[in-house]
Amino acid sequence: QVQLVESGGGLVQAGGSLRLSCAASGSTFRINSVAWYRQAPGKQRELVARINSGGNINYADSVKGRFIISRENAKNAVYLQMNSLKAEDTAVYYCNAREVSGGLVRNDYWGQGTQVTVSS
Repeated sequence: QVQLVESGGGLVQAGGSLRLSCAASGSTFRINSVAWYRQAPGKQRELVARINSGGNINYADSVKGRFIISRENAKNAVYLQMNSLKAEDTAVYYCNAREVSGGLVRNDYWGQGTQVTVSS
């Protein structure tokens, strides 16, 4: 099992910045990739950014050029630096850790979520 704990959410004005952190514990050796998702009220959860063990990164088009995902393996941590925030970035942000084996997703682990609110 893998446990994930997010922190760093809050209220910020449009144009501002926030940095989210996610600390992983447990069987972290099983993790192949980590990601940030978000879910706004009335909408489906969507991928924001993912980084895999090889360092390859994918971003949602809506955050490209504004958000940066990074990981610090020594601390079992992943971060999301969010710049130039917009009202539409308001959502609950979730940390995700994925275990892949044989080309298949074996487990998806989730944090409890952290609220980000951007005021316009």
